[in-house]
Parts: sequence; structure tokens; C-alpha cells
Amino acid sequence: KLITAVGDVVNVDADIGDKLKVVFIPNYSVSLAEIIIPACDLSQHISTAGTEASGTSNMKFAMNGGLIVGTLDGANIEIREMVGEDNFFLFGHTTEEVQGLRQHGYESARYYHENETLRTALDAIAGGFFSQGDPCRYQGLVDSLLHGDFFMVLADFQSYIDEQARVDEVYRDQQEWNRQVLQNIIGVGYFSSDRAIHQYASEIWGITPV
Repeated sequence: KLITAVGDVVNVDADIGDKLKVVFIPNYSVSLAEIIIPACDLSQHISTAGTEASGTSNMKFAMNGGLIVGTLDGANIEIREMVGEDNFFLFGHTTEEVQGLRQHGYESARYYHENETLRTALDAIAGGFFSQGDPCRYQGLVDSLLHGDFFMVLADFQSYIDEQARVDEVYRDQQEWNRQVLQNIIGVGYFSSDRAIHQYASEIWGITPV
């Protein structure tokens, strides 16, 4: 609901409405993925480190030329190893850092008070800017971030913003962007199903071809 509400504001904005659109696609499916993935320039995989079991959709994006903005989580770890650190937009805390924050008592509200950009964004949501002046509509969401934030969204926020600035810088250099695209396409060849099945057969199942 909030995504579509943000879209209702952004898409008609006089300054950027003709340059940027926020779209929420309902009933995402394989058929839609066949259209969306090859058209994607940038794919965002923003799960908190240590929480994503796998996440193979980012392999599909990289294979089709979509560069990845992501945390060190799930398949991102292997993809970054195969395509090269310089060809991956990394942000966020590591799994060990996340565990450390939890152990020492994670205070999400501190990030809110110390980061003006983050505070402005959450205040806009809480103040009804995206809900026709209704400040209660997303209050539960805001409260969950300020008083809990299990997935540490606020802790990773500034790192994400900084990495998006690097994305903008690289995108302005189309030769460098295209070089990174090619490195991603080449690197993710490692994740072919042929290699995966062969490795499963030899290392897990203990069988040989007949």
C-alpha cells in the first residue's frame, strides 16, 4: 500500500513525474519475469545479511545484464565472488556485524535521530504526506522501525544511500557500466544448471553418469 501511495505522489510530481515512475506490479509470475528481467538495468536485493536462504532471482538478473545492489546475503555472496567485487554494488552490515548489533542491544531510534535524511523520510510517512493527510495509516510501520526494526533497515539506510550515489556515478560512464554488465554476464555462467547438477551428483548423491 505504501509503495503505491509513494507512486501516487512521485508519478505526478511536476519536477520528476516525466523522468521517474514508481510501479507496483501485482501477481508477479514467471511470465512477467520473462519480460521484466531482460529489461532491467539495476536489480536490488536488500535482505538483511544472514536472513536470506538463497535468492537465485539475482542470478537471473545478472545473467541478463542487470547489475546488482545488494547486501552480503544469500546468493549475493557467491555472485560477488564470481563477477568480481568491483562489478557489484555492495551495502549494509555483514552477518557478523548484524549479530553484534543484536547482542549489544540494537537501538534503531538512534539512527533516526542522527540521520537527517532518514528522519525526513520517516517523518513524511508518519505525518501523512503519502496518505492524504492521514497520519495514522502507516503509523504501525513507522513504529515497527523506530521501536524494534528486526531487519535493521535503519542501520543499513545510509550505506544504501551512499551506494546508490556510486550507482549514479558509474551509470554516467556508459563504457564502465557496460564493462560491468559484461563481467556479470560472464561471471554468472558458473551458476549453470549443468554444473550444479553435476556437483550435486558427485558431492552429495554419490552417483555417476550411465
